[in-house]
Amino acid sequence: MSYTVKELFLTAQGEGANIGRVAVFIRFAGCNLWSGREEDRGKAVCRFCDTDFVGGQRFGSAEALADAAAAKWRTPDAAARMTVLTGGEPLLQVAAALIEALRQRAFYVALETNGTQKLPAPVDWLCVSPKAGAPLVLGSADELKLVYPQVGAEPEMFAGFPASHHWLSPMDGHECRRNTEAAAAYCLAHPQWRLAIQAHKSWGLP
Repeated sequence: MSYTVKELFLTAQGEGANIGRVAVFIRFAGCNLWSGREEDRGKAVCRFCDTDFVGGQRFGSAEALADAAAAKWRTPDAAARMTVLTGGEPLLQVAAALIEALRQRAFYVALETNGTQKLPAPVDWLCVSPKAGAPLVLGSADELKLVYPQVGAEPEMFAGFPASHHWLSPMDGHECRRNTEAAAAYCLAHPQWRLAIQAHKSWGLP
């Protein structure tokens, strides 16, 4: 199986329970909730995505992609290796062979998904980010990250979702400040939820 990857880079995780942890990010091209083209945004299921996931580099096998990820790690110490599989929607491409190839190279494998696709094999850390109007196929995760606000995907709909962490991530854009204030107010009233930030943006990291 081949893989199309928009970006492959070393950075620090800027969100969630693993915030600050150095990781190799593998951003897969393609998503099932939006084409990635601006002319299609208005009719997409997910209309607020701020990520460029169109195009990229093709890797001919799981081994080739895992080798490329390992090459991004800058020290010989493999004990702390972490990779984050993201997108777009990574589960349109990620197969069990890739997860295994990354593990063979001593990677702790984390995956960020919209939850509409099944996992081909277990990963070490799973983040599910549901979207309004999209089916939620995955029934549990290590963390649930809900972009807020979303009409049709209110936090109370996911309060019982089995996850160790429930995050509210203020929707970015011209209403970001207002959305942050609203998300903070919701968390104060519902302490099950934690207020998420995108720290990598303030750090100047990708």
